[in-house]
Amino acid sequence: MPRVPIFWGLHADPPPWLGKVLLAIPFVIMIIGYLVASHIRQTDNPQDKLLPTIRQMVDAVNMMAFTPDKSSGEYLMLQDTVTSLRRLALGVGLSAICGLFLGLFTGLFGGFRSLLMPFVTFISIIPPLAILPILFITFGVDELAKVMLIFIGTFPMISRDIYSAAKATPSELITKAFTLGASNAGVAFRIVLPELMPRLIDAVRLSMGGAWLFLIAAEAIASTDGLGYRIFLVRRYLAMDIIIPYVLWVTFLGFGMDLLLQRAIEWRYKWYER
Repeated sequence: MPRVPIFWGLHADPPPWLGKVLLAIPFVIMIIGYLVASHIRQTDNPQDKLLPTIRQMVDAVNMMAFTPDKSSGEYLMLQDTVTSLRRLALGVGLSAICGLFLGLFTGLFGGFRSLLMPFVTFISIIPPLAILPILFITFGVDELAKVMLIFIGTFPMISRDIYSAAKATPSELITKAFTLGASNAGVAFRIVLPELMPRLIDAVRLSMGGAWLFLIAAEAIASTDGLGYRIFLVRRYLAMDIIIPYVLWVTFLGFGMDLLLQRAIEWRYKWYER
């Protein structure tokens, strides 16, 4: 019997210990590469700002996250995080709710499909960042414009994904429900809708990368707080000791959200994973 390869080959099956080692290798290489490059630049020029040392970044995080701002008395990193997460939750939450019901109706009812799907497809082709000036002119530069940018950027993807899932509902299931006396609303809300919930969580997971992009762009252009605002504010001073930790923090938040959504599916909808 041929031996199953543990790394190379189409049928490779790395053991758990090797999987953990392989997972860590790219991160270790990246960290070592940065430390070496930072050491070289700092040795040549101790005032270099492009590749700050770990110590400089720790000091910057301590100043932004654990030291109150002299003018406002706020912890800036905490304030920026809360503000950005609120905007993100509003935009993605609104697009998830609207996308769920639009996808449900267009996937099940031919009339809604003919009425709305061409328009949703048209909206999905428009680059959201291209209409950012229109949103600021229409809704102002306050919270609503930022939330609307996230909504417009994520809603078409979620609704089209839910539409595909609803449209793929087995016709036998719907026929049996009607045979047992179910109404149109009963089939939609009591049979198909519960089946779509894990798919909705998956769609939200896939849209989070774009949502973060739209959030950072909106905050960078017109805002007085938020993670994107802070990153673009300090770039004029070449403050990489602040920018790099902020970028890592955004990445950590995004990774944590993705992990939580994955765990929610595994906990609540085990049948979906299978």
